[in-house]
Amino acid sequence: MTDTDGPVAVAAGTDEVLRHPAAGTHLLNARERARLARFRREPARRDFLAAHVLVRFCAGRLLGVAPAEVPFGQRCPTCQGTDHGRPLLAGRPDVHLSLSHTDGVVAAAAGHVPVGVDVERLGRVHGPGLMDRALTATERALVAADADPGRAFLRQWVRKEALIKIGRTDLDALGRLDLSELPLDGLADGTPLRFGDLCFTDLTDPRLGALVSAVGTEPVRLEAALPSPASSPAGRGS
Repeated sequence: MTDTDGPVAVAAGTDEVLRHPAAGTHLLNARERARLARFRREPARRDFLAAHVLVRFCAGRLLGVAPAEVPFGQRCPTCQGTDHGRPLLAGRPDVHLSLSHTDGVVAAAAGHVPVGVDVERLGRVHGPGLMDRALTATERALVAADADPGRAFLRQWVRKEALIKIGRTDLDALGRLDLSELPLDGLADGTPLRFGDLCFTDLTDPRLGALVSAVGTEPVRLEAALPSPASSPAGRGS
């Protein structure tokens, strides 16, 4: 793959990412390794590591380079800290990244246009207070009328979280952002859904037990299979 291809997003299980021969803590920079060392729960540590590996796979696929050659960084738009915040590529402002992780499942995206991705486990239960804060009245009515309200809520939730990742909204504004014109089931063939100048691509993956949404200013190709890195040196630990 060359760096002329469009944006791509990938969802995968944490274990399958970390089993890949190119995966390992050797891919992380010093700030990421310091964050990794602070995790007390091993599953959370592995999810963090897998997401930060997968975003390098996506960026490497976009640019045609090995994951180890991806100059990954982060910057917080609030405090300007570089040990957390939005992912980026050092020296490549033309490349946009996003990553997400939940229990045992991770997602990442890369493109030459702004992209955002979010993943949630199917069946995850959120309290009614969150639904009231996150959805408009019209969206709540649609979710309540759905055959599976819990799944319908998660679909809107991951879409809105992806919009946060792309910088189009924030947590305080979710309840005023109405996505009710988008079908709750998405499109079975993965065709992107238009919303203003944005394109949503949705995935419901029974194998992963997860819902994923990717959004970009161009259609995002969303896959549930690990990309093949340009080079696959043996990993050096996870």
